[in-house]
Amino acid sequence: MSSKTFQSLKNHFLIAMPRMADTSFAGTLTLVCEHSPTGAMGIIVNRPTELTLGEIFSQVGIKDSDKCFLSPDAIYSGGPVAVERGFVLHSGNDQWQSSLEISQGLQLTTSRDILLAMARDEGPDDSLVALGYAGWGSGQLEKELSDNAWLTCKASQQIIFETPFQRRLDAAAQSLGVDLRLLSDQIGHA
Repeated sequence: MSSKTFQSLKNHFLIAMPRMADTSFAGTLTLVCEHSPTGAMGIIVNRPTELTLGEIFSQVGIKDSDKCFLSPDAIYSGGPVAVERGFVLHSGNDQWQSSLEISQGLQLTTSRDILLAMARDEGPDDSLVALGYAGWGSGQLEKELSDNAWLTCKASQQIIFETPFQRRLDAAAQSLGVDLRLLSDQIGHA
């Protein structure tokens, strides 16, 4: 009996292959925020919604004031799970009430205190706010990887925070030397 050693994909991108049939993930770039033998969790970083950060501030009860920074920044669709729940993917090492360190200088925060700081223009230098997340049960992501649904590469804060959302998927693929436009959407085995 062969036993495989578990390899975490935390702080990696999942690049949706052109043949991805699941509309929740077709054309997406997902940052893996947590990955263990019990499952994985990620945030899609290239699918903006019509909502703005200013609207989110209003929805969570952060009142307009002269001090409030009403950002026009887009809110992203982070994935199909718990779409009513907010996540702030951000740079820096500041400590918020509920943060998960993804890598040195990259965190995912779910507590309201970061939104309050952002409303006062005192939040992290770089951030991406998402509603919902992507989740996989035990072995599910590994199965999708073996079925060639995803390419993976090390995550890049530059791609997340500095690359326009329309270019993020291609930029991640190009970091591997892959041009997604040249990949077939047909399945084949040699």
